[in-house]
Amino acid sequence: MEILLLGIYSALVWFVFIKMKWLPWNIGTQVTVVIIPIVALTALILALNVFAPSSADVRVIKYVINVVPQVRGRVLEVPVEPNRLVRKGEVLFRIDPTPYELSVRALEAQLANAQATSRELGEQLSGAQGKVAESRAAILQADARVREIAPRLQLARLRVQQNRELVSTGAGDRFALERAEADVKEIEAQIDSARSAATQARAAEAQALAGERQIRQRIAGKVGTEHAPVAQVRAELENARWELSQTTVYAPADGYAINVQLRPGSFTTAFPITPAMTFVEEVYQVIALYQQNELHQVEPGNEAEFTLDAHPGRIIKATVDSIVWAQGQGQVPMSTQLPMTGYGPMPPGRFPVRLSVADKDRDLFLPAGAIGQGAIYTAHGHMIHIIRKVILRIGAKLDYLVLKLH
Repeated sequence: MEILLLGIYSALVWFVFIKMKWLPWNIGTQVTVVIIPIVALTALILALNVFAPSSADVRVIKYVINVVPQVRGRVLEVPVEPNRLVRKGEVLFRIDPTPYELSVRALEAQLANAQATSRELGEQLSGAQGKVAESRAAILQADARVREIAPRLQLARLRVQQNRELVSTGAGDRFALERAEADVKEIEAQIDSARSAATQARAAEAQALAGERQIRQRIAGKVGTEHAPVAQVRAELENARWELSQTTVYAPADGYAINVQLRPGSFTTAFPITPAMTFVEEVYQVIALYQQNELHQVEPGNEAEFTLDAHPGRIIKATVDSIVWAQGQGQVPMSTQLPMTGYGPMPPGRFPVRLSVADKDRDLFLPAGAIGQGAIYTAHGHMIHIIRKVILRIGAKLDYLVLKLH
């Protein structure tokens, strides 16, 4: 663009001073003619770099996902094709599910057994409670029998005393005395039997209560509404089912499986350092790297354009999304030693500007790692933005040239 402007300026000078001779061509005008383009171009370039800053380092960055399976096993199938667009949810590869299916079946049986044991404990608790109630009823019955016999015993003892007094005075019947004493012994035996039954009933109650407490202790631990053993086996079963579901690995997003080396028969494991394959998302970011002093007029929302070597002649419209005001040189690593600043001068730091591609170009395929040039048009100096646009478009046309000797 600068050469074009100089050409136009030279043609104008030739027309005014040489062809039409409207002005004299002497030392003064010659010096003036030389100084004007130098000053004008210098001012123009300085203004362009402030109000329409350009970047020779525009990059397309995509998210890269290292696909690591959650379970280990032998690979049965790899249906994905490398470097072909894969939609989210499509199968990347499958691992042999046999050991995980067997684990699920075993845990399902354990769960059924644990549930049966839980129901059995419930029935045992009901039986223990029934025994406690039965023992308490027997205690009440024995106590009632004691209370019933006690007055009869007292009456029988009174009759023995009366008969003894009559016999001692000679007015009584000795046979009646002996019969009264026999009645007393019989009633005492009955009351002893009732008291023994009450004691046995209390012992049975204590034993039933101990059994009930023991059963309650076994079923006391609960997780939610389930007994602890049942909840534990259920959790193990859910984990086994989850592991079984992880034997089929799906695409995490729309993108491409790059450099697929995984093959059926190979063994893979859940180890982050050795991913099974690399997956590149279709979603991308475009950043332009700028020197620090070029960004003081740049704001989010400014118009921007950029070109990529992968699309010669194509001007891609965008806007400034944000400026990433951070870089690696702004961080000192954690260390017990003094920070290393290098043996030579540090290279000048640049800050990335994130660009948001316009809707009309959003579906354009932008490969990861594509590079190009770009420019941002700030809210100032609108009259000179056209010069930057022309320069950018000339550069885009030059991308058609493949400059190599073989």
